Amino acid sequence: MKLWKLPFFGKRRKNSGGGAGAQGDTHRNSGSRNASARLSADIASNVRWIQSALGESGDVVVRTIDDAAPGMEGIAFVYIDDLVDQLTVNQMLLHPIMAEMGGQSSPTSPNEWFRILKNRVLAVGQVDEIQTLDEALTSMLEGSTLIFLQGCPVAMSAGTSGGDKRSVEEPSSQTVIRGPKESFTETIKTNVSLLRRRIKSPDLRVEKKQLGKQTKTQIVLVYLKGIAKDSIVQEMHARLDRIDTDSILESGYIEEFIQDAAVSPFPTIENTERPDAAAAGILEGQIAVIVDGTPFVLLAPVSFVRFFQSSEDFYQRYDIATFLRLIRYVAFFVSTLLPSLFIAITTYHQEMLPTPLLISLAAQREGVPFPAIVEGLLMEITFEVLREAGVRMPRVIGPAISIVGALVLGQAAVQAGLVSAAMVIVVSFTAIANFVIPAINMAIAARLIRFGMMILAGTLGLFGIMSGMMVILIHLAGLRSFGVPYLAPLSPFVWTNWKDTFVRAPMWAMKKRPPTMVGKNNPVRQGQDQMPKPPGRNSKS
Repeated sequence: MKLWKLPFFGKRRKNSGGGAGAQGDTHRNSGSRNASARLSADIASNVRWIQSALGESGDVVVRTIDDAAPGMEGIAFVYIDDLVDQLTVNQMLLHPIMAEMGGQSSPTSPNEWFRILKNRVLAVGQVDEIQTLDEALTSMLEGSTLIFLQGCPVAMSAGTSGGDKRSVEEPSSQTVIRGPKESFTETIKTNVSLLRRRIKSPDLRVEKKQLGKQTKTQIVLVYLKGIAKDSIVQEMHARLDRIDTDSILESGYIEEFIQDAAVSPFPTIENTERPDAAAAGILEGQIAVIVDGTPFVLLAPVSFVRFFQSSEDFYQRYDIATFLRLIRYVAFFVSTLLPSLFIAITTYHQEMLPTPLLISLAAQREGVPFPAIVEGLLMEITFEVLREAGVRMPRVIGPAISIVGALVLGQAAVQAGLVSAAMVIVVSFTAIANFVIPAINMAIAARLIRFGMMILAGTLGLFGIMSGMMVILIHLAGLRSFGVPYLAPLSPFVWTNWKDTFVRAPMWAMKKRPPTMVGKNNPVRQGQDQMPKPPGRNSKS
């Protein structure tokens, strides 16, 4: 048995005379072959095409065994070094195949060797037959190892993907006090396993797709058959199939391609890095879209009220969860309307203020050279700059820069007479209220709307604020998320879903799933009479 490596792999060969010309001719011939053409029965021809397609990359490894065994003239293992698990390749592929070749069995043809190796010898879980050059190249770029047999026009693709991966860690952007401390990672297989461990149902469907002509990013749809609406599943497939782009590097790419309202500030697709939140959404009829390379999973369809719910709402008592949820709604309106209300009242409607407060505000604004609208916009823009600087700065000094910058600039601006102390208080409390909103994309929507409402308040007063609110409500009423009304269960009014909207009813009282999500598909999620009934005082043990 003779082991050797083909000389045209690893480092590029130096150009020298006729050898270089011959090599160039070979590359031109192999490159001119159609990628959809079938594999050749000649190992060297297939390997030359793969090497040429990858530009003779140095990380492509070829392990070849010449005169391997009776009935098989040669066998080649081809893989990309950085994408495979070397231990799996050595122990699950090379070792058992070499042991089989040195054994007593002696198949008489390459096809018979192919059948024996595929069905009996290979010790990896996933082994596929590859028939075309394009399939071989794609499989190798996904981390598989290709096995070619001399004289056999079909190759084997063994699942050996590996490499460095980030372990499952605590969520960084959606933290909770009580609840699981796991988050999704950038590895799609790990993310699917995190959902499988939480939903151990045979009805859980995992459907794979590939998007991006250059990146060939793996996409997985996860939903519960019999709970998710079939029409929503079909619509999700249709929207994903319409995507025609070179690259998909993050789930945000897909969100922009499949969302309902492209020009709306309000998100119509939810994203989460928490497996428990994704599992809860799937159990209520949502479809999860997992993208390889990002820890953020998309959930659709979604309604407006979903962005004010936190996973922790269902891990605490219902009365505490209701109180916190009401605070979030109040914080959203404060974040959206407080600066505009302050500008409108102090500019056009001073009669609405108590006399002592009006005198105090007038004294503070005595030396301020700007009107309230300019003062408010100046402070809001300054705070947005500080917020963005805190995010982009190194993690060690980012919070310090944000806090110190806000304190120093705010105090200096008040002492310099550029802004009033009351405006600093309003802008600061508005920013704090914005952080209360659990979903960052909804918090950003509130920040964007805030600037428009401030301009309306500075030009038209309370009439401008009411006009802006009416436009926003009309816009929200017209939004859909994969056919589901965005304001459900408020509009259309669905009483059975109000138990988990502004308040969170006890778990034993929420007998049904949201009807707007599942329709008539399995609406009941728990049995009747689940209210706890502790024994009475006079009951006998």
